[in-house]
Amino acid sequence: MTDTKELTVRPRTDADLPGCVEVLAGVQAAGHCPVDRPADPESWLTPRGMTEAWVVLAGVDVVGHMALTPPGPAPASAAGLPEAHLVAVARLFVSTRAGRRGVATLPLDRAIENGAARERTAVLEVETAASAAIGLYERLGRRRVGTCTADWTTADGRLARMRAHIAPPTSVNSSHPEHL
Repeated sequence: MTDTKELTVRPRTDADLPGCVEVLAGVQAAGHCPVDRPADPESWLTPRGMTEAWVVLAGVDVVGHMALTPPGPAPASAAGLPEAHLVAVARLFVSTRAGRRGVATLPLDRAIENGAARERTAVLEVETAASAAIGLYERLGRRRVGTCTADWTTADGRLARMRAHIAPPTSVNSSHPEHL
């Protein structure tokens, strides 16, 4: 359905939220994260502290979403960097119809660019059972830096175990050794 040459990535607007909610519902119906449907999906798409959000579009249709937030202590500890040196990837999902076509790489590249422009390294967490996402992150050069226990439960009732991955260094922040 989706060729990455036909895609655009741009900052998310309020008008994009219904399309994001529709894609999120399809992702959840397919058994992907989040485990529980948020009571208010539009609010869930705008987490506390969010600094930016993007959508991936195929024509006028939303096919992907990603937000950036402050990282919190767990991924910062896993990365071995102060929270102030990181930006966290959040609410990343891709339409089930557009999956496995490189759609997720577009907003992830934006996260790296945005972090580098602010002299920060992008960090993302993924539940240890999400093997497809982990494989993608590793193929894209995101390095696993640690694992921690989350404060939420998986569909099978266990506390989620989260893997933290950081983006590879970029030329913008390579002059700061703490980012390497």
